[in-house]
Amino acid sequence: MFELTPFGYRRVSAYNPFRELEEMSRNFWNDSDLPAFRTDIKKQDGNYVLEAELPGFKKEDISIDIDKDCLTISAERKSEENEESKDGNGFIRRERYYGSYSRSFNVKGIDTDAISASYNDGVLTLTMPEKAPEVPAARRLEIQ
Repeated sequence: MFELTPFGYRRVSAYNPFRELEEMSRNFWNDSDLPAFRTDIKKQDGNYVLEAELPGFKKEDISIDIDKDCLTISAERKSEENEESKDGNGFIRRERYYGSYSRSFNVKGIDTDAISASYNDGVLTLTMPEKAPEVPAARRLEIQ
């Protein structure tokens, strides 16, 4: 029987003498080439709107934590433990990655008590209102 394992995705490029060392390091440390999830931040009607792409995650697998001036978005995808079916057939190759992702953002000028979140079609949307600028109260000093 033939193998169903696809060939590696490689471009034809100039010779890289360190390619084998990089692959060995990646395999040793079990690094995946997955980038952190992508985000877009825009300002809209006095709010900052953060959109994070988290396709394939369930709403229960995503957590948003605020600690002082740091907002952290974490998402974890867990592996299914039962990899073999009843008839003894299992996976030949798995290309879906499992693990956790996390990104942190500075929310110093944000009213953290009024942040709202929604998750629809793999996109997490946070609406974050700006803090009202603190203007010192006018007062008169008395001369002693």
